[in-house]
Amino acid sequence: MSHDVEQAKRALRAELRERRHLLSDQQRHAAASGITEQLDALLADSEARSISCFLSTTTEPDTRAFITAAVKRGIRVLLPITRADSLLDWAVADDTDAVAEGLFGLHEPTGEALGPIAVNDVDLMIIPAAAVDAEGTRLGWGRGYFDKTIGSMKNCPPVYAVTYDSEVLDSLPRELHDQPVTGVVTPTRTLRLSPARH
Repeated sequence: MSHDVEQAKRALRAELRERRHLLSDQQRHAAASGITEQLDALLADSEARSISCFLSTTTEPDTRAFITAAVKRGIRVLLPITRADSLLDWAVADDTDAVAEGLFGLHEPTGEALGPIAVNDVDLMIIPAAAVDAEGTRLGWGRGYFDKTIGSMKNCPPVYAVTYDSEVLDSLPRELHDQPVTGVVTPTRTLRLSPARH
């Protein structure tokens, strides 16, 4: 069963990755504006003073304008730094665009690494996703960093995944280690979901 689920996930990731590569610059720009607007509203509604977010890659809905604006408003924003042991360190975002290339070629913050437990103090988590379904099942990109982080937190805050509109699906394959999300943010809407805990 687990092998079948993993195969289904792998095929779906490949399809979603291909769809993202086909987006035009105009579509990406429109999505970036929408994501910034939706995330700003989510942040205001949640009244969070400390959050975690991710530095988007070129194929992901752009989170960078949102991060910059949040930092300027005095919000403490933690950004992930990948480690070889599949855990995430965290660094506080500042008002510069300084990034370094981390594991897997991802852009990561250059600030002091605070260690995996730093994220335990945030009021809201914003994480990447390939897709999310109506029950809060999140399909990541297969490395398990965020599932491991969320699964290890004693008092996990609300967790919102960021995707394109077409990546909110009816259902997704799920394994026991997959951690559900509270909601999903797309360029046009923010949905609060009813996560199914397994």
